[in-house]
Amino acid sequence: MRYLLAGAANTAFGLSFFPALLWIWPWFTHHYMAALVLSQLVCVIFAFSTYKIGVFRTRANILREFAYFSSYSYAVFGANLIALPLMVQGLGLHPIPAQFCFSLLTLVSSYFWHQAVTFRSDTRT
Repeated sequence: MRYLLAGAANTAFGLSFFPALLWIWPWFTHHYMAALVLSQLVCVIFAFSTYKIGVFRTRANILREFAYFSSYSYAVFGANLIALPLMVQGLGLHPIPAQFCFSLLTLVSSYFWHQAVTFRSDTRT
């Protein structure tokens, strides 16, 4: 249940941060990839905080956990850097719905990664 709540908060934050950048600063509408990079940086920190504190509640080394957490996030980010231009330029989608579609695809897989790798409960220190 905690994961669902954190996931909902992260999804709401993540799905709103990217469009907010495009709506608030028109420059980002034409430079949506810059908005994607900024959004990724902010959203990874927000997501890590909610999962660390609210879901998995581990006491392990925060830097190591953040590195594991980031490894998943930045692997997905790499795929996103490829998928977003393909959807926008290749399929003609607007950046906001294109990013929304990509985000939904990563939602489920993140739980399994973080449970098995990032915040697994074992004797790591």
